[in-house]
Amino acid sequence: MSSLIPDWKTAPSIAAITSTREHGVSKAPYSGLNLGMHVGDDPADVITNRQRLVTATNMPSQPVWLNQTHSTDVAVIDAPTDDVVDADASYCETPGVVLSAMTADCLPILLAAKDGSAISAVHAGWRGLADGIVENALSHFKTDVQAWIGPAIGFEAFEIGEEVRKAFCHLHPEYSVAFKPHPSSGKWLADLAKIAEMKLKVAGVEDVSQSGLCTYQDPVRFYSYRRDGQTGRMASFIWIKS
Repeated sequence: MSSLIPDWKTAPSIAAITSTREHGVSKAPYSGLNLGMHVGDDPADVITNRQRLVTATNMPSQPVWLNQTHSTDVAVIDAPTDDVVDADASYCETPGVVLSAMTADCLPILLAAKDGSAISAVHAGWRGLADGIVENALSHFKTDVQAWIGPAIGFEAFEIGEEVRKAFCHLHPEYSVAFKPHPSSGKWLADLAKIAEMKLKVAGVEDVSQSGLCTYQDPVRFYSYRRDGQTGRMASFIWIKS
């Protein structure tokens, strides 16, 4: 089983991983370890993939899965549940509960209280970032927070229109450093991870780590919706050890 361990120094009670697409049972176009039940894959294959990951990584419970809609909703979770929760981020203070954020280009952002008392998993595309999903997740924490930004579409690959740039820069011109003109299309390239880091630091989170990995440019390890269209999903997970 192939998974990534976030490169951040958390409290000893915090555990976190990000899945890749490698070593699963899903067939083309989802080939590999697809964890998304909503993308058209065979549900039996997705269930197998999920269970393989839980077993291989010694998760203490089945992950809490979200129905992600690019909202700014944060679900407060206090126990494992089989229900799919309508939200784009989750927050928990209970040991043994595994939070998740599914992605295939959007940002997975994991948040942890520095004292190990609370966690959050955030799914953030450009719309969620612009509308405040990061700030909403942070509002639940009662103490200092650190953050890890996982694999997502990179600066050189994320082509966007003027309306996206305006969504950030119209009222906050400081975000202009996260955009540059595309060399040929007349559109813009956007650095989602940079925007997320800036938002985190404005909110008082100084300890921000990044994977630096681009989903679009690594088809062996990562699914990418922008690259492939119909494809699978990875997920990033975080929990407080019991």
